Amino acid sequence: MSSHTGDGGPVEVEPMPGYLELITRASTVMLGAWRDCSTCGLELSKRTLLDNAYITVTEVVLFFFCAFLWTQVRRGLTESLFKPLAQWWRLMPKDAAKMPESAWKLVFYTMSWSYSTYLLFFTSYSFFHDPPSVFYNWKSGMSVPADIAIAYLIQGSFYGHSIYATVYMDAWRKDSAVMVVHHIITLALIIFSYAFRYHNVGILVLFLHDINDIQLEFSKLNIYLKSRGGGYHLLNDVLSNMGSVSFSITWFWFRLYWFPLKVLYATCVSSLQSVPSIPFYFFFNALLLALLLMNIYWFLFIVAFVVKVLKVKEVNDVREYEDEDGSNAAAGLLKDPHAENSDDGAGHHISAQGKHAQNGVTKDKHL
Repeated sequence: MSSHTGDGGPVEVEPMPGYLELITRASTVMLGAWRDCSTCGLELSKRTLLDNAYITVTEVVLFFFCAFLWTQVRRGLTESLFKPLAQWWRLMPKDAAKMPESAWKLVFYTMSWSYSTYLLFFTSYSFFHDPPSVFYNWKSGMSVPADIAIAYLIQGSFYGHSIYATVYMDAWRKDSAVMVVHHIITLALIIFSYAFRYHNVGILVLFLHDINDIQLEFSKLNIYLKSRGGGYHLLNDVLSNMGSVSFSITWFWFRLYWFPLKVLYATCVSSLQSVPSIPFYFFFNALLLALLLMNIYWFLFIVAFVVKVLKVKEVNDVREYEDEDGSNAAAGLLKDPHAENSDDGAGHHISAQGKHAQNGVTKDKHL
Protein backbone atom coordinates (compact mmCIF):
# COMPACT_ATOMS: atom_id res chain seq x y z
CA MET A 1 0.00 0.00 0.00
CA SER A 2 1.28 3.47 -0.79
CA SER A 3 2.33 5.51 2.20
CA HIS A 4 2.41 8.78 0.28
CA THR A 5 0.67 11.78 1.82
CA GLY A 6 2.88 14.62 0.71
CA ASP A 7 4.55 15.92 -2.43
CA GLY A 8 6.96 13.13 -3.15
CA GLY A 9 4.73 10.89 -5.26
CA PRO A 10 3.41 7.42 -4.46
CA VAL A 11 5.78 4.71 -3.35
CA GLU A 12 3.70 1.98 -4.97
CA VAL A 13 0.25 1.45 -6.40
CA GLU A 14 -2.26 0.44 -3.75
CA PRO A 15 -4.09 -2.77 -4.75
CA MET A 16 -7.80 -2.42 -5.40
CA PRO A 17 -9.82 -3.55 -2.35
CA GLY A 18 -12.68 -6.01 -2.26
CA TYR A 19 -16.27 -5.19 -1.30
CA LEU A 20 -15.78 -6.29 2.29
CA GLU A 21 -12.66 -4.18 2.72
CA LEU A 22 -14.43 -1.21 1.17
CA ILE A 23 -17.37 -1.49 3.58
CA THR A 24 -15.31 -2.09 6.71
CA ARG A 25 -12.56 0.45 6.07
CA ALA A 26 -14.83 3.13 4.66
CA SER A 27 -17.30 2.84 7.53
CA THR A 28 -14.48 2.88 10.09
CA VAL A 29 -12.77 5.91 8.54
CA MET A 30 -15.99 7.86 8.05
CA LEU A 31 -17.17 7.14 11.59
CA GLY A 32 -13.82 8.24 12.96
CA ALA A 33 -13.89 11.40 10.88
CA TRP A 34 -17.39 12.17 12.15
CA ARG A 35 -16.36 11.75 15.77
CA ASP A 36 -13.29 13.94 15.28
CA CYS A 37 -15.28 16.73 13.66
CA SER A 38 -16.25 18.53 16.83
CA THR A 39 -16.77 21.84 15.03
CA CYS A 40 -18.84 20.48 12.14
CA GLY A 41 -21.96 22.47 11.39
CA LEU A 42 -23.38 25.23 9.25
CA GLU A 43 -20.85 27.81 10.35
CA LEU A 44 -17.88 25.59 9.48
CA SER A 45 -19.50 24.61 6.17
CA LYS A 46 -20.01 28.26 5.24
CA ARG A 47 -16.44 29.16 6.10
CA THR A 48 -15.07 26.13 4.24
CA LEU A 49 -17.15 26.99 1.19
CA LEU A 50 -15.87 30.55 1.08
CA ASP A 51 -12.26 29.48 1.63
CA ASN A 52 -12.07 26.58 -0.82
CA ALA A 53 -14.59 27.02 -3.65
CA TYR A 54 -13.08 28.51 -6.79
CA ILE A 55 -15.23 29.25 -9.84
CA THR A 56 -14.80 32.37 -11.95
CA VAL A 57 -17.50 34.43 -13.63
CA THR A 58 -16.03 33.48 -17.00
CA GLU A 59 -16.46 29.79 -16.20
CA VAL A 60 -20.08 30.32 -15.18
CA VAL A 61 -20.81 32.20 -18.41
CA LEU A 62 -19.14 29.46 -20.47
CA PHE A 63 -21.24 26.84 -18.68
CA PHE A 64 -24.56 28.48 -19.56
CA PHE A 65 -23.44 29.30 -23.09
CA CYS A 66 -22.38 25.72 -23.78
CA ALA A 67 -25.57 24.30 -22.20
CA PHE A 68 -27.58 26.50 -24.57
CA LEU A 69 -25.29 25.48 -27.42
CA TRP A 70 -25.85 21.75 -26.79
CA THR A 71 -29.62 22.32 -27.00
CA GLN A 72 -29.29 24.15 -30.31
CA VAL A 73 -26.88 21.58 -31.73
CA ARG A 74 -29.27 18.79 -30.82
CA ARG A 75 -32.21 20.57 -32.44
CA GLY A 76 -30.16 21.30 -35.53
CA LEU A 77 -28.95 17.72 -35.92
CA THR A 78 -32.44 16.39 -35.27
CA GLU A 79 -34.03 18.49 -38.01
CA SER A 80 -31.22 18.35 -40.57
CA LEU A 81 -29.86 14.82 -40.07
CA PHE A 82 -31.66 12.48 -37.69
CA LYS A 83 -35.24 13.00 -38.92
CA PRO A 84 -34.24 12.81 -42.61
CA LEU A 85 -32.34 9.59 -41.84
CA ALA A 86 -35.41 8.14 -40.13
CA GLN A 87 -37.46 8.92 -43.24
CA TRP A 88 -34.81 7.55 -45.56
CA TRP A 89 -34.61 4.35 -43.55
CA ARG A 90 -38.43 4.19 -43.58
CA LEU A 91 -38.67 3.56 -39.86
CA MET A 92 -42.01 2.79 -38.29
CA PRO A 93 -43.69 6.00 -36.99
CA LYS A 94 -43.15 5.18 -33.31
CA ASP A 95 -39.49 4.34 -33.96
CA ALA A 96 -38.94 7.40 -36.13
CA ALA A 97 -40.19 9.55 -33.25
CA LYS A 98 -37.67 8.04 -30.82
CA MET A 99 -34.70 7.59 -33.11
CA PRO A 100 -33.37 11.23 -32.97
CA GLU A 101 -33.03 11.09 -29.16
CA SER A 102 -30.95 7.91 -29.28
CA ALA A 103 -28.85 9.12 -32.21
CA TRP A 104 -28.02 12.37 -30.41
CA LYS A 105 -27.02 10.62 -27.21
CA LEU A 106 -24.94 8.07 -29.08
CA VAL A 107 -23.00 10.86 -30.79
CA PHE A 108 -22.39 12.78 -27.57
CA TYR A 109 -21.47 9.88 -25.31
CA THR A 110 -19.15 8.35 -27.90
CA MET A 111 -17.33 11.67 -28.08
CA SER A 112 -17.21 12.30 -24.32
CA TRP A 113 -16.21 8.76 -23.36
CA SER A 114 -13.50 8.70 -26.01
CA TYR A 115 -12.04 11.87 -24.56
CA SER A 116 -12.13 10.50 -20.99
CA THR A 117 -10.45 7.33 -22.24
CA TYR A 118 -7.75 9.41 -23.88
CA LEU A 119 -7.09 11.30 -20.64
CA LEU A 120 -6.88 8.16 -18.49
CA PHE A 121 -4.95 5.84 -20.78
CA PHE A 122 -3.01 7.96 -23.28
CA THR A 123 -1.64 10.71 -21.05
CA SER A 124 0.45 10.77 -17.89
CA TYR A 125 -2.59 10.59 -15.58
CA SER A 126 -2.59 7.40 -13.48
CA PHE A 127 -6.02 7.79 -11.89
CA PHE A 128 -7.51 4.55 -13.24
CA HIS A 129 -4.64 2.25 -12.30
CA ASP A 130 -3.88 4.09 -9.06
CA PRO A 131 -7.16 5.66 -7.81
CA PRO A 132 -5.64 7.04 -4.54
CA SER A 133 -3.44 9.23 -6.75
CA VAL A 134 -6.44 11.45 -7.47
CA PHE A 135 -5.70 13.14 -4.15
CA TYR A 136 -1.90 13.25 -4.28
CA ASN A 137 -0.58 16.81 -4.04
CA TRP A 138 -4.11 18.20 -3.69
CA LYS A 139 -4.21 21.87 -2.66
CA SER A 140 -7.11 24.23 -2.17
CA GLY A 141 -7.52 26.43 -5.24
CA MET A 142 -4.95 24.50 -7.28
CA SER A 143 -5.04 25.08 -11.02
CA VAL A 144 -7.03 22.65 -13.18
CA PRO A 145 -5.10 21.27 -16.19
CA ALA A 146 -6.54 22.60 -19.45
CA ASP A 147 -7.35 19.13 -20.83
CA ILE A 148 -9.35 18.22 -17.72
CA ALA A 149 -11.03 21.66 -17.63
CA ILE A 150 -12.24 21.05 -21.19
CA ALA A 151 -13.72 17.70 -20.17
CA TYR A 152 -15.52 19.38 -17.27
CA LEU A 153 -16.93 22.12 -19.48
CA ILE A 154 -18.21 19.57 -21.98
CA GLN A 155 -19.79 17.30 -19.38
CA GLY A 156 -21.10 19.98 -17.03
CA SER A 157 -22.81 21.98 -19.77
CA PHE A 158 -24.25 18.80 -21.28
CA TYR A 159 -25.90 17.77 -18.01
CA GLY A 160 -27.20 21.31 -17.61
CA HIS A 161 -28.77 20.90 -21.05
CA SER A 162 -29.99 17.41 -20.12
CA ILE A 163 -32.11 18.60 -17.22
CA TYR A 164 -34.02 20.78 -19.69
CA ALA A 165 -34.04 18.05 -22.34
CA THR A 166 -35.45 15.45 -19.95
CA VAL A 167 -38.51 17.57 -19.39
CA TYR A 168 -38.98 19.08 -22.85
CA MET A 169 -37.21 16.93 -25.43
CA ASP A 170 -37.02 13.26 -24.40
CA ALA A 171 -39.65 10.54 -24.11
CA TRP A 172 -41.15 10.17 -20.64
CA ARG A 173 -40.44 6.80 -19.02
CA LYS A 174 -41.16 5.06 -15.74
CA ASP A 175 -37.79 6.12 -14.35
CA SER A 176 -37.82 9.64 -15.77
CA ALA A 177 -38.35 11.27 -12.40
CA VAL A 178 -35.34 9.36 -11.07
CA MET A 179 -33.42 10.46 -14.16
CA VAL A 180 -34.11 14.11 -13.39
CA VAL A 181 -32.76 13.54 -9.90
CA HIS A 182 -29.80 11.72 -11.43
CA HIS A 183 -28.96 14.65 -13.70
CA ILE A 184 -29.23 17.12 -10.84
CA ILE A 185 -26.93 15.02 -8.65
CA THR A 186 -24.51 14.50 -11.53
CA LEU A 187 -24.40 18.20 -12.28
CA ALA A 188 -23.92 18.97 -8.58
CA LEU A 189 -21.03 16.51 -8.47
CA ILE A 190 -19.44 18.06 -11.56
CA ILE A 191 -19.73 21.63 -10.27
CA PHE A 192 -18.73 20.71 -6.73
CA SER A 193 -15.73 18.59 -7.74
CA TYR A 194 -14.50 21.33 -10.05
CA ALA A 195 -14.94 24.14 -7.53
CA PHE A 196 -13.13 22.19 -4.80
CA ARG A 197 -10.51 20.83 -7.20
CA TYR A 198 -11.57 17.21 -7.02
CA HIS A 199 -11.36 17.16 -10.80
CA ASN A 200 -9.08 14.11 -10.92
CA VAL A 201 -11.63 11.80 -9.36
CA GLY A 202 -14.32 13.44 -11.49
CA ILE A 203 -12.67 12.29 -14.71
CA LEU A 204 -12.60 8.74 -13.36
CA VAL A 205 -16.31 8.88 -12.45
CA LEU A 206 -17.25 10.13 -15.93
CA PHE A 207 -15.19 7.43 -17.63
CA LEU A 208 -16.87 4.68 -15.61
CA HIS A 209 -20.39 5.87 -16.45
CA ASP A 210 -20.42 7.08 -20.05
CA ILE A 211 -19.62 3.76 -21.70
CA ASN A 212 -23.02 2.31 -20.78
CA ASP A 213 -24.83 5.13 -22.54
CA ILE A 214 -22.99 4.34 -25.76
CA GLN A 215 -24.07 0.70 -25.63
CA LEU A 216 -27.61 1.59 -24.66
CA GLU A 217 -28.20 4.01 -27.50
CA PHE A 218 -26.44 1.74 -29.99
CA SER A 219 -28.76 -1.11 -29.03
CA LYS A 220 -31.85 1.06 -29.25
CA LEU A 221 -30.94 2.34 -32.70
CA ASN A 222 -30.53 -1.20 -33.97
CA ILE A 223 -33.89 -2.14 -32.51
CA TYR A 224 -35.47 0.67 -34.53
CA LEU A 225 -33.58 -0.39 -37.65
CA LYS A 226 -34.39 -4.09 -37.52
CA SER A 227 -37.98 -3.46 -38.68
CA ARG A 228 -37.31 -0.57 -41.07
CA GLY A 229 -39.17 -0.47 -44.36
CA GLY A 230 -41.75 -2.89 -43.05
CA GLY A 231 -39.30 -5.81 -43.19
CA TYR A 232 -37.09 -7.75 -40.81
CA HIS A 233 -33.33 -7.18 -40.79
CA LEU A 234 -31.38 -9.93 -39.06
CA LEU A 235 -28.10 -8.01 -38.78
CA ASN A 236 -29.68 -5.20 -36.77
CA ASP A 237 -31.49 -7.70 -34.59
CA VAL A 238 -28.20 -9.47 -33.81
CA LEU A 239 -26.43 -6.16 -33.15
CA SER A 240 -29.19 -5.03 -30.79
CA ASN A 241 -28.94 -8.28 -28.81
CA MET A 242 -25.15 -8.06 -28.68
CA GLY A 243 -25.39 -4.47 -27.50
CA SER A 244 -27.90 -5.42 -24.82
CA VAL A 245 -25.70 -8.21 -23.49
CA SER A 246 -22.57 -6.05 -23.42
CA PHE A 247 -24.54 -3.24 -21.82
CA SER A 248 -25.68 -5.51 -18.99
CA ILE A 249 -22.19 -6.84 -18.37
CA THR A 250 -20.42 -3.48 -18.44
CA TRP A 251 -23.12 -1.88 -16.30
CA PHE A 252 -22.22 -4.21 -13.49
CA TRP A 253 -18.47 -4.16 -14.18
CA PHE A 254 -18.04 -0.39 -14.51
CA ARG A 255 -20.75 0.96 -12.19
CA LEU A 256 -21.14 -1.68 -9.53
CA TYR A 257 -17.62 -3.10 -9.40
CA TRP A 258 -15.04 -0.52 -10.47
CA PHE A 259 -17.01 2.54 -9.35
CA PRO A 260 -17.32 1.58 -5.66
CA LEU A 261 -13.97 -0.19 -5.39
CA LYS A 262 -11.94 2.44 -7.22
CA VAL A 263 -13.80 5.71 -6.72
CA LEU A 264 -15.61 5.30 -3.39
CA TYR A 265 -12.64 3.68 -1.71
CA ALA A 266 -10.43 6.56 -2.87
CA THR A 267 -12.88 9.25 -1.74
CA CYS A 268 -13.86 7.62 1.55
CA VAL A 269 -10.49 6.22 2.68
CA SER A 270 -7.55 7.45 0.58
CA SER A 271 -8.68 11.08 0.56
CA LEU A 272 -8.21 11.43 4.34
CA GLN A 273 -4.85 9.68 4.15
CA SER A 274 -3.56 12.26 1.66
CA VAL A 275 -5.49 15.30 2.91
CA PRO A 276 -6.55 14.81 6.57
CA SER A 277 -8.69 17.97 6.59
CA ILE A 278 -10.11 17.65 3.08
CA PRO A 279 -13.09 20.03 2.58
CA PHE A 280 -16.67 18.74 2.45
CA TYR A 281 -15.62 15.14 2.88
CA PHE A 282 -19.07 13.96 3.97
CA PHE A 283 -21.05 15.98 1.42
CA PHE A 284 -18.92 14.82 -1.51
CA ASN A 285 -19.14 11.17 -0.48
CA ALA A 286 -22.88 11.45 0.14
CA LEU A 287 -23.37 12.52 -3.49
CA LEU A 288 -21.24 9.65 -4.75
CA LEU A 289 -23.14 7.16 -2.57
CA ALA A 290 -26.43 8.50 -3.94
CA LEU A 291 -25.08 7.89 -7.44
CA LEU A 292 -24.20 4.32 -6.48
CA LEU A 293 -27.71 3.74 -5.12
CA MET A 294 -29.20 4.95 -8.42
CA ASN A 295 -26.88 2.61 -10.30
CA ILE A 296 -28.19 -0.26 -8.19
CA TYR A 297 -31.78 0.88 -8.77
CA TRP A 298 -31.26 0.88 -12.52
CA PHE A 299 -29.50 -2.47 -12.36
CA LEU A 300 -32.80 -3.93 -11.17
CA PHE A 301 -34.32 -2.70 -14.43
CA ILE A 302 -31.52 -4.45 -16.28
CA VAL A 303 -32.23 -7.71 -14.49
CA ALA A 304 -35.92 -7.38 -15.33
CA PHE A 305 -34.95 -6.62 -18.91
CA VAL A 306 -32.76 -9.74 -19.19
CA VAL A 307 -35.49 -11.91 -17.69
CA LYS A 308 -37.99 -10.50 -20.17
CA VAL A 309 -35.68 -11.20 -23.11
CA LEU A 310 -35.15 -14.78 -21.93
CA LYS A 311 -38.90 -15.31 -21.65
CA VAL A 312 -40.23 -13.57 -24.75
CA LYS A 313 -37.08 -13.46 -26.87
CA GLU A 314 -37.69 -9.81 -27.69
CA VAL A 315 -35.89 -6.64 -26.67
CA ASN A 316 -38.16 -3.95 -25.27
CA ASP A 317 -37.79 -1.15 -22.79
CA VAL A 318 -39.27 -2.23 -19.48
CA ARG A 319 -39.19 1.37 -18.30
CA GLU A 320 -41.70 2.60 -20.81
CA TYR A 321 -45.35 3.18 -20.24
CA GLU A 322 -47.91 1.31 -22.24
CA ASP A 323 -50.71 3.18 -23.96
CA GLU A 324 -54.36 2.13 -24.10
CA ASP A 325 -53.65 -0.26 -26.94
CA GLY A 326 -51.17 -2.14 -24.85
CA SER A 327 -48.36 -0.96 -27.08
CA ASN A 328 -45.25 0.80 -25.88
CA ALA A 329 -45.76 4.42 -25.01
CA ALA A 330 -44.11 7.14 -26.73
CA ALA A 331 -40.66 7.14 -25.47
CA GLY A 332 -37.73 4.86 -25.83
CA LEU A 333 -37.74 1.34 -26.78
CA LEU A 334 -34.90 -0.71 -25.78
CA LYS A 335 -34.33 0.00 -22.28
CA ASP A 336 -30.97 -0.23 -21.69
CA PRO A 337 -32.40 -0.38 -18.96
CA HIS A 338 -30.37 2.51 -18.20
CA ALA A 339 -31.04 5.32 -20.31
CA GLU A 340 -28.97 8.13 -21.16
CA ASN A 341 -29.32 8.81 -19.03
CA SER A 342 -29.86 5.88 -17.81
CA ASP A 343 -26.62 6.00 -17.15
CA ASP A 344 -27.73 2.61 -16.80
CA GLY A 345 -29.66 -0.02 -18.12
CA ALA A 346 -32.58 1.28 -16.62
CA GLY A 347 -33.09 4.73 -17.13
CA HIS A 348 -30.75 7.26 -18.13
CA HIS A 349 -33.47 8.99 -19.99
CA ILE A 350 -36.15 11.25 -18.85
CA SER A 351 -38.88 13.03 -20.61
CA ALA A 352 -41.47 15.45 -19.70
CA GLN A 353 -44.04 14.15 -17.46
CA GLY A 354 -47.28 13.16 -18.90
CA LYS A 355 -47.09 15.16 -22.14
CA HIS A 356 -47.34 13.10 -25.30
CA ALA A 357 -46.51 14.37 -28.71
CA GLN A 358 -48.80 13.69 -31.64
CA ASN A 359 -46.53 10.97 -32.87
CA GLY A 360 -46.93 9.10 -29.65
CA VAL A 361 -43.76 10.30 -28.13
CA THR A 362 -43.93 11.98 -24.79
CA LYS A 363 -42.22 15.21 -24.11
CA ASP A 364 -38.61 15.18 -23.28
CA LYS A 365 -36.54 15.34 -20.37
CA HIS A 366 -32.91 15.37 -19.63
CA LEU A 367 -22.29 13.11 -16.58
